[in-house]
Amino acid sequence: MGKRIIARARGKGGPRYRAPSFRYLGRVEYHPFPNITGRVVNIVHDPARSAPVAIIRFEDGKILLHIASEGLGVDRTIVYNKEIEIGNVTQLEKIPIGTKIFGIETFPGSGPKLCRAAGSFATVIGRTGKTVTLQFTSGAIKDLDPKCRATIGIPAGAGRVEKPWVKAGKKVRAMMARGKLYPRTVGVAMGAVDHPHGGRAKSRRPAVSRRAPAGAKVGTISPRRMGRRKGR
Repeated sequence: MGKRIIARARGKGGPRYRAPSFRYLGRVEYHPFPNITGRVVNIVHDPARSAPVAIIRFEDGKILLHIASEGLGVDRTIVYNKEIEIGNVTQLEKIPIGTKIFGIETFPGSGPKLCRAAGSFATVIGRTGKTVTLQFTSGAIKDLDPKCRATIGIPAGAGRVEKPWVKAGKKVRAMMARGKLYPRTVGVAMGAVDHPHGGRAKSRRPAVSRRAPAGAKVGTISPRRMGRRKGR
């Protein structure tokens, strides 16, 4: 009898596929008040994120987590909706064109949703009466509400992809910290008893009905046609 394929094992659940969220620091969010000042208490590493996290204590005593921007330091003051400086949080309508931002809200009050990974950012490229246009590093362009907030700057830790893993064990530990399955084995490298792709060439994948259960949806799902075209 073969083993369960990964899709089915993930659906069943278990400690192998469960992220160790008890180690994570918590949510990254913005203060609900529009105009408030906070102080950076500390900058720490969060196993759930690629960028470091700044612990902010606000003047009303509330403590929140922010993605730390490049150049941010301990005891630095964070101001909402005023100065356009690194680490400050401001509405898109107040940010000059050409400014790099991250931690962008998708709608007013949603909290930081876009560009949260280390080194990721968007650039303000245009503004109309009802929308602000942003361009991401991928080249994608998105229009958002001018009342959405964002953090000025770029998330710290952008050079992480330049450092090699050196040892396989270090990458294993990094993947385990996020609940990622590593290493992964492709189905065609398995035997026929272990996976629908096993025991055959990569080009010969089975056709599966769209009504099949989740664990059996592996391969070509409900294809329009199969086989080689005639005359080729």
